[in-house]
Amino acid sequence: MSARRRRVVAVVAAVLIALGGQLAAGAASIPAVAVAAGDPAPTAPAGPSALAATAPPPGTGDPARAAEYWLDEYGIRQAWQTTRGKGVTIAVIDTGIGRSPVEFSGAVVGGADFSGAGSSDGRTPVGAVDANHGSWVASLAAARGTGADTGMIGVAPEANLLSLSIGFGAASSVPFVQQVADAMKWAVDHGADIINLSFTTNTLTWDPSWDDAFQYAFEHDVVVVVAAGNKGSGTEEVGAPATIPGVLTVGGVNRAGTASEQASTQGITIGISAPSEQLLGVSADGQLVVWDGTSGAAPIVAGIAALVRSAHPDLDADNVINRIIKTARPAAAATKVPDEKYGYGLIDANAAVSASVASVDSNPMGSLSDWIRLYRRADAGPQPTPTSSPVTIEQLPAAETLDRRSPLLPSVETLLYGTVPLVGVTLTAILVALGVTAAARRIRSERAPRTPSR
Repeated sequence: MSARRRRVVAVVAAVLIALGGQLAAGAASIPAVAVAAGDPAPTAPAGPSALAATAPPPGTGDPARAAEYWLDEYGIRQAWQTTRGKGVTIAVIDTGIGRSPVEFSGAVVGGADFSGAGSSDGRTPVGAVDANHGSWVASLAAARGTGADTGMIGVAPEANLLSLSIGFGAASSVPFVQQVADAMKWAVDHGADIINLSFTTNTLTWDPSWDDAFQYAFEHDVVVVVAAGNKGSGTEEVGAPATIPGVLTVGGVNRAGTASEQASTQGITIGISAPSEQLLGVSADGQLVVWDGTSGAAPIVAGIAALVRSAHPDLDADNVINRIIKTARPAAAATKVPDEKYGYGLIDANAAVSASVASVDSNPMGSLSDWIRLYRRADAGPQPTPTSSPVTIEQLPAAETLDRRSPLLPSVETLLYGTVPLVGVTLTAILVALGVTAAARRIRSERAPRTPSR
């Protein structure tokens, strides 16, 4: 997971970097800027090779709103002409969404804690290190801003949020896999249309308890969006839950639209790519931060999924995912589609909302139920129904009484069928042999020459 530690940098310098020097005034309205440790510091932006960079919206002097380059470069502001996500609920399973920020006013409609360390509504940040992580994630998905044209605004600013707090590492005494499994089911039961998971376990496999939890979400038509993980935090390849079939795994790119060397990873399960560098986030205490990581790329895609679901309420989760990946813009550095670093390409919110896309009848990111059947050796399927009536077998006859006489003594049967015939054959053979011998002697004596008498 990204953003385990923070380092504070000068707000003016960070905002100038994020905007490529376009903004100099108004920065004092942001008290401080933080960058997640383990992720790279922001660098001067370059125009995306596959996406046309646009200037900040005219008439907006607010540094936060202008710094959100992804709103224009990835078609989000265009998509707002159709919808802003009204009527869709995004569940953020993370460290909790803070109560203080005005950007979340009216956005959070429910929540719960699964760490044992938070509050019952899920709004108390959990963890000494990652406490702000959930707020950063939620603000990218559906922050409301601080005014009509001021403050950070999320991708789906009219969508609802559910705050489900969990604890990473030592932040909770409850096993992590149990927290996630319980939170997934709670989110589904409380109306989530989309679930965002901005964390990784750094392992390809996952606990069997997640089989039921994720399958429960899929069976209830929920889109599950997952961060691919970051090389900067030690993740070389995608890890669970990003490896679970059926989830939409999000890789990260820099301002040039190239896979981030630190704030992303790679693997065959990546479905789509989104910005993961120079992102804004609202902390639990209302502070605005700049941070990197696929933890931020995922909620951008979750927000776009909310726009799609709002614009096309008749679409099921499989077709929402299909629209997102089929309308992706090609990544210039990709070698194939899907690609291990980019998936199907770079997210395009306006195309995902407005383009004509053929429907599908299965999740293009795979089937968890099929995986379970193949690799868990779980369910062999229903047993065949018998095609004929059972056959009744007659009772076997009673066993004969055993002869308890000594086997060394002859019986009538052995004398009649064994001993007598054997004696007869033997005597006959002897007599024949004697007869043959006598005949032979007689023949030899007759042939012997006789001596003449004198």
